[in-house]
Amino acid sequence: MRLLLISAFILCSSISVLAQNNTIAAGEKLTFSASYNMSGLLNELAQVTMETSEVKTSKSTLLKLKCTAATYKKWDSFFKIRDLYESYVNPKTLTPYLYNRDIDEGGYKKFMKYKFNHKTQIVSSLKRKTRKDGSTWEEKKSLKIGASTRDLVTTLYHIRNLDIHKANIGDSQNFKVLFDNNESIVTIKYLNKETINTALGKKECYKLAISINNSNVLKGNNDNLLWLTADANKIPVFAKFKIAVGSGELKIKSATGLKH
Repeated sequence: MRLLLISAFILCSSISVLAQNNTIAAGEKLTFSASYNMSGLLNELAQVTMETSEVKTSKSTLLKLKCTAATYKKWDSFFKIRDLYESYVNPKTLTPYLYNRDIDEGGYKKFMKYKFNHKTQIVSSLKRKTRKDGSTWEEKKSLKIGASTRDLVTTLYHIRNLDIHKANIGDSQNFKVLFDNNESIVTIKYLNKETINTALGKKECYKLAISINNSNVLKGNNDNLLWLTADANKIPVFAKFKIAVGSGELKIKSATGLKH
C-alpha cells in the first residue's frame, strides 16, 4: 500500500507555486476506493482516506494532514493492510515540522518519524522495524535536506496549491520528497483539461502526469496520471498508476469539509 499511495498521488517549469496555502482547511475529509489489477481484472481492495484537523500546541496552531489505507475485511485474510501517514504543518505555508509513518502490510511492520529543522536543513530520522519474532530494532539518523524538501504527505497536499490555471500544456515542475531517508525528485507535468464522471458528479479536471527519477516505483511514460478538479479546491478525484508488479486506480467516493 505504500507503493499505492506514492503511485496514486505523487504523481523547466511555468507551473507556479503559491506561497500561501489557499486550498486546504481543517475539517476536510476525502475518501477513495483503491483498486488493483489482478489477472487482468480490477479488484477493489481498500479504502484510502485523507483528512485534516487543527492541532494546538503550547506555542502555535498546526494543521494535521492524515492519510490512512486499509484493506476491506474480505481481503484481510489474503493480505491485510493498515497504513498511517501523517504530517504536522504550518497551516499557512504547509511547511512540515513532524512526519509519522506507521505501516502494517501483510505482517510487515515499519515506523518512521521525521523532525524537521528548517533553519539548519536537518531532519532527525527515527526508523523502527518489527522482526518476525515480534522484537524491534531502531535506527536514528540526521539527514541533510534541500531547502524545499518535504515529506510525502505534505507533498500530496502541496500539489493542490499549484497555480495550474496559469500553466500551458506540457509545463512541468520538480519537487524534492524525502521518503525512506532518501530524497527523490518527483516531476508533475500538466497534460490538459478533461471532464470526467466521478462520484461527486461530472467534473472538469486538470490532468497531470507524475514520474519519479531513479525509482523502480512508477513505470512507463504518462502511465501515472492524476486528475484534480479545475476549481478552487483542486480535489484529487481519480488516479491511475503503473508499478513494477502491476497497475491500479484510485477513485473518489466522498468529499466533505472543503474550504471552498
